[in-house]
Amino acid sequence: MAYFPFFVDIGGKKGLIAGGGKIALHKLQKLLPYGAKVKIVAPEVSEELERTAAENDICVINRTFDSSDLDEVSFVIAASDDAGVNAEIGRLCREKGILVNVVDDREACSFLFPSLVKSGNLSIGISTEGTSPEIAAELRSRVVSMIPADMDAILAYLGSLRPLAKMHIQEDSRRAAFLKETARACMDRDAVFDERETMRRLDSYARGEEDATEGVMLVGAGCGCYDLITVRGLRAIRQARVLVYDDLIDQRLLEHASERCERIYVGKRSGRHSMTQEQINALLIRKAREGGLIVRLKGGDPFVFGRGMEEMSALRREGIYAEYIPGVTSCIAVPAFAGIPVTHREVSRSFHVFTGHTADRATGQCLDIDYETLADLEGTLVFLMGFGQLRRLAEGLIGAGKKASTSAAVIHGNFDSSVEIVCGTLSDIAARAAEAGIRTPAVIVIGDVVDIRGAERE
Repeated sequence: MAYFPFFVDIGGKKGLIAGGGKIALHKLQKLLPYGAKVKIVAPEVSEELERTAAENDICVINRTFDSSDLDEVSFVIAASDDAGVNAEIGRLCREKGILVNVVDDREACSFLFPSLVKSGNLSIGISTEGTSPEIAAELRSRVVSMIPADMDAILAYLGSLRPLAKMHIQEDSRRAAFLKETARACMDRDAVFDERETMRRLDSYARGEEDATEGVMLVGAGCGCYDLITVRGLRAIRQARVLVYDDLIDQRLLEHASERCERIYVGKRSGRHSMTQEQINALLIRKAREGGLIVRLKGGDPFVFGRGMEEMSALRREGIYAEYIPGVTSCIAVPAFAGIPVTHREVSRSFHVFTGHTADRATGQCLDIDYETLADLEGTLVFLMGFGQLRRLAEGLIGAGKKASTSAAVIHGNFDSSVEIVCGTLSDIAARAAEAGIRTPAVIVIGDVVDIRGAERE
């Protein structure tokens, strides 16, 4: 099966519901807002269905289904309590080329009922092709929570703007930008602009004084699951003309970009670089000069070992506007998902974040790590990008005086906010992590806060 979500005008079209129970009522209630001329055929009809039909001038025929009921109908819903009758209706509809939905028999259906969101002129249909109606219903609930309370008024207002925009703004691209930005502003405000503000905005765009957002936005995607991104970051993705993204992001974030958005992957992982940092900087500069909003989407936070400031500085040297939107950083979130707070009263009053990605490629030795200073710190030590140097880090800290019995953990975060974790001490954490096959990237946590996880689970 390959169901394409066409939106079909059924206003005034004749339809048939064969059945008189709860399922038939449910299907009818979905159809009512769309103005179809439906008739119901069933030997027995529930009181609620009969009442709903009467209130909406729906014809109810109290008898068994007859093949003549299919005459001149555009679509059929087979929702009787008899599976044999439903199957026969499905067969007849397929022979006649009539669209049919047979309840509880996906193979017999030529169309499926989606989980529907209807708000004035806004219609959203969600389907899992029958595999999980529960998921469709859950997604519907989430979508409903995102829709402004006065969506119908917003749509009516935006519809009325089109002829006004055509009158006031001659340039096609500027007119399109005005309509796009106004729609976004109404969604964000959950309100429309009054007449005075509407005319002011129209005049501004007509004079060329108000353009769509330009420049580069460095956006932190957060770590792990896509819904950890900030609202501001998600809004930037939706506005982007070009999206330049890294490896360590949840791919579901890309679905929030517009269909016209150019997506460019520049992921960098240890040992397999697709672009050098200099090439990425040059790409951002080139795309920014072409116009529109360029979103540089980086895992975690761009300013936490993410080279965000390098990119921002390169852009600003070229006179290109650049802005930063922070993201949830893995140095805090990944341990937290594993039940480890990086600070805790009476256990650790501070935490210190380091990068372990400082190895000399020729010698394999860790550079720029002052083990003596680290060993004297009383707070939690957090290392990012240090999994490949875990054994050397542990040995270096022990050699500098850190107790070998100091608690340690290695944590890999997944895109569903779950984690893979190995706990131990400085003396054995490298061996334990290797034995467990912990994947990269991984966050290393060293300190007494690791023990809190075990204590909470007792």
